[in-house]
Parts: sequence; C-alpha cells; structure tokens
Amino acid sequence: MSLSEAHKNHDAFMGRCLELAKHAEGLTWPNPMVGSVVVFDGKIIGEGYHLKAGGPHAEVNAINAVANQELLSRSTLYVNLEPCAHFGKTPPCSLLILQKKIPRVVIGCVDTFSQVAGKGIKMLKEAGVEVITGILERESRELNRRFFTFHEQKRPYIILKWAESQDGFLDIERETMPNSRPTWITNEFARRAVHLWRSREQSILVGSVTALKDNPSLTVRDWSGSHPLRLVLDRNNKLPDYLSLFSGEAPTILFCGKDEDDSKHTEKIIIPDDASPIPIILDELWKRSIQSVIVEGGARLLRAFIDMDLWDEARVFHGNKWFENGIKAPSIKKTPLYQENFKDSKLLVYRNIS
Repeated sequence: MSLSEAHKNHDAFMGRCLELAKHAEGLTWPNPMVGSVVVFDGKIIGEGYHLKAGGPHAEVNAINAVANQELLSRSTLYVNLEPCAHFGKTPPCSLLILQKKIPRVVIGCVDTFSQVAGKGIKMLKEAGVEVITGILERESRELNRRFFTFHEQKRPYIILKWAESQDGFLDIERETMPNSRPTWITNEFARRAVHLWRSREQSILVGSVTALKDNPSLTVRDWSGSHPLRLVLDRNNKLPDYLSLFSGEAPTILFCGKDEDDSKHTEKIIIPDDASPIPIILDELWKRSIQSVIVEGGARLLRAFIDMDLWDEARVFHGNKWFENGIKAPSIKKTPLYQENFKDSKLLVYRNIS
C-alpha cells in the first residue's frame, strides 16, 4: 500500500472516531468527546465512544467490542484524542492497550490536559508501540474546542448569542418591567435550535435588564436534555424574587452587589463595587470546572464581552422584522464562518480567530 493510500485510510478511520464521539455531545462533561475504532486487515472489528464521565473511555469500549480478542495483537487502534496514562475514575487506557498487545495506535491530537499532555504517547512508544499522531488533528481539536479552551486558557468556552432585526436592532424600546413579553425576532425553528444549544452547553448567562424585560426561564423546554447552570448578573440587586430564574427549576447562581435576605432559590456570589464582573464570573466557572457558557444577555453585556475580546464564538440570528428604532445590536467585525437558514430566519456563526 502506498503512503497516500495509507493516509487516506487513516483519515477514513479517524473520521469514524469523530462520528462516534459526537454521539455523546453535551453528555461527557468535564471529559472530552472521544471515539475509537479497532481495525484489522483494513476493516473495523470494534468501535465505541465515551458515554459520560466516570464511565469507560472510548478505547475500552472499542476494545471490548472486538469479538475475537486474539486479533488485537495484529490490529490498529484509532482514537481522536491521546489515550490517558493516569489513574482517575477509570484505569489508564494506555495501560490497557499494552495489556492487549495492540501494536499500532493512530491518534487525532495530543491531549493538553496536564494529567495527560503527552504521557500516554510516551508510555506507548517506550513499550514499543508504533504511534502515529496528527491524523485529522484540526478536526479533532475542533470537536473538543470547549475542552481545549478550558484547559489551555483557564476559562470556559464563551458563546455569544443574540437575534437582531433586519435593520440591526435587538429590541424595540420597552419599559424595563417584570413579566413583560419578549419581542420575538426569529421563528419557532430558530428558537428550538437555541434550546438544543442549551442542552449541549454547561451554563448560560443573562444580565438584569434581560431578566426583567423577558422574565426568561433559560431552560431546555423545546428539547430533551439537562438544563444548563443559570447565571444571573444583578450588580444593583434590583431583581424581584418571583422571576422564573429564581423558581428553583434549575441550578442558578446570582452574581450580585450584596447578599440580601430574600427568598430567591439561588446561590449568591458577591461582586465588589470596584470590580469588573466578567472576570469574576469566568473565574468562578473555572473553579467549578464549567467548560462552556452561552451569553444571552442584552446589548450592554454582549458588548462588554466583545470589548474585552472575551469570546470564542458568536451565533447571530437575523429575523425578517424591521424595528426602525430601538436597542442597537452589537457588531462583529469578522467574516462569518458559515451561515444556516431557519426558514425566514438566518443564522450567522462567527469565530474569534486572529
């Protein structure tokens, strides 16, 4: 087989690893999404993926799926992320690979998590295993961009999300009052997509103006899955305790100016008067191993993240309505990565890549 043919085969089998890994999107926190296949004589004889933290890793599931275990000593194992070499909630995958005498391992990308970070590759090579790295490396890092951002930048992956009218407004001018109805810009298909996103991310943040105007629940109502951790920024302690965010329906953290004795069903974190709230919020998420946050706040909160260059992705819906005046939407001075249509609503996705 030529080198080019071998490389094509590597790409195909690694592509299957990535497909498998995606089955557990939003379910593996704080672990990454990982898929693995075992190949013998050019055919997949076992495959698996990591289902959830604390459960068997992808390599274990793929190896256990091989009916004839004697073939493992003549097979190649593919995995989109470097096998671990440390004892955590499960034994090291690199050790299992050695115990099964698998002679070749093909890896998508190195795991930069400090407890792995090349140790798995080193263990395999020192034992005489042929290790090939960098196969679909960009795609492998893309799949686990939240995981890599968290461990490399010591903060969660930040997704900004808003909807704007065709003439560039977030909202009409409305009174800031509890229980007022949201001004819908997008259609039901776009709103359902937002609930899907919520089910895949670990937390969601809004400011006090949005909480008062729209009285949102920030839960997964139109999709299945777990509710994200709700984060509410209320520096001036002006939010009433009967808002939906304080219903106790989902875990909630209130970032506020002082700890008042009230009936809010929420944990409180105090923000000093002279402190910027965004670094405090991000640091708190880092401490709690929260790897992603959707910012669904109003114009001021969104612009604050943009001005501080603290964002990784922006998902901007454009509806078919015209407001003529109102609250101006933030602007992203980048070319969209891609565009998607939801009938009469259009989604533009941006990445903050220099």
